Amino acid sequence: MKSKNTKIPVKTYLSEKEMPTSWYNVRADMKEKHPPFIHPGELRPCTAEDLYPVFCKELVSQELNQTDKLIPIPDGILDFYKMFRPSPLIRAYSLEKYLDTPAEIYYKFEGNNTSGSHKLNSAVAQVFYAKQEGLTSLTTETGAGQWGTALSMACAYYDMDLTVFMVKVSSEQKPYRKAVMETYGAKVIPSPSSTTASGRSILASDPTTNGSLGCAISEAIELAVTRDKCRYVLGSVLDHVILHQSVIGLESKIALEKYGIVPDIIIGCAGGGSNFGGLISPFMGDKLNSKNSTRFIAIEPASCPSMTRGKYAYDFGDTGRTTPLIKMYTLGCGFMPAANHAGGLRYHGMSPIISKLYHDGHIEARSYIQTDVFEAAKSFLRTEGILPAPESAHAIKGAIDEALACKANGTKKTILFGLTGTGYFDLAAYASYDASTMTDYVPTDEDLIPGFASLIPFKE
Repeated sequence: MKSKNTKIPVKTYLSEKEMPTSWYNVRADMKEKHPPFIHPGELRPCTAEDLYPVFCKELVSQELNQTDKLIPIPDGILDFYKMFRPSPLIRAYSLEKYLDTPAEIYYKFEGNNTSGSHKLNSAVAQVFYAKQEGLTSLTTETGAGQWGTALSMACAYYDMDLTVFMVKVSSEQKPYRKAVMETYGAKVIPSPSSTTASGRSILASDPTTNGSLGCAISEAIELAVTRDKCRYVLGSVLDHVILHQSVIGLESKIALEKYGIVPDIIIGCAGGGSNFGGLISPFMGDKLNSKNSTRFIAIEPASCPSMTRGKYAYDFGDTGRTTPLIKMYTLGCGFMPAANHAGGLRYHGMSPIISKLYHDGHIEARSYIQTDVFEAAKSFLRTEGILPAPESAHAIKGAIDEALACKANGTKKTILFGLTGTGYFDLAAYASYDASTMTDYVPTDEDLIPGFASLIPFKE
């Protein structure tokens, strides 16, 4: 799309007054809603009361809200947001020149905060509501550590105790993430652990397991429901998390509209779906109302291909089978991902919102092997000067491919992608890539069978 101005600034910062004061709920514009959570014991749709023992009441209200388009952001959360929001929208001029493409490439950079990622957008909100409810502690899981770091930062600000179950292989790969969380005051436990019944059960069946987000979720939920004045908080997948992350897309939309730009293609990495869902939400709402023709592309690792090779089915959100049944694209709660370096994208399932939009044909999905992703990350570092997180590098690879397609067919497209975080805690992975010791793993159809076998038969 052509812009009103002939020259777009390299960086566009919104003023404090332009920062969104409400979150956008894309479900209100979805003609068909995703199916409800199902109670695992009684096989009926979950009620709010079913979720109260695990989640804060306000978060349950947001989770089940399918009608309100705009949900006001409380002043206490806005005050925190002002420390790092609005985040910049950046034109990737140097990358465009390097690729020799007619495409215009923009990225929304969410790494300008101490936690180093977009995760802080929802962490702040979830801890704020927990404090309002009179809770004294929280539990969570974390894969690569971005969510655990963000939540540790928010809990320190609001004076809330936190226990983080960190996927074991990630805690070994990224010890400095663990150190930052502990510096904020969080207790970090590699998962699976011997501190919970679910952890001990998983270890008994496979003492050498690398762990998974599903394992860590089981442990975190178990601790939450057995501790007084404690609740569990989740950094992705759920609807209320995408709601909080909608500030990414809202700010992007405001900044682009200053120059009359409507993106042709929006790209994001997708593990559980929070950052991708937050980035695309307001643009998707416009598309659902026939106001644009934007393409939306979700990028996932080939080693954990929940959308591109998963099944659209009801499944548990955790390995220990303690959550409600969730209708999503999934590899099965029994799937154990490979120990690749995109730790935040190693979840067996995908957000119900993203899954439904993908199932209905509103979203495209593709997967990449990690050496190709790191090659794209290195090109981005050399041209744009930012070391991206391995998760974000999946979106960079997608943007590069689309920009090269523009070059090949001589078309000019406007591409927006989400740079969800920085990779300064991932230098061991970059060292592995530079030394050519990094390997690629793509599961065979046979490798996926055990995960699919863990799906329970459920007739809707």
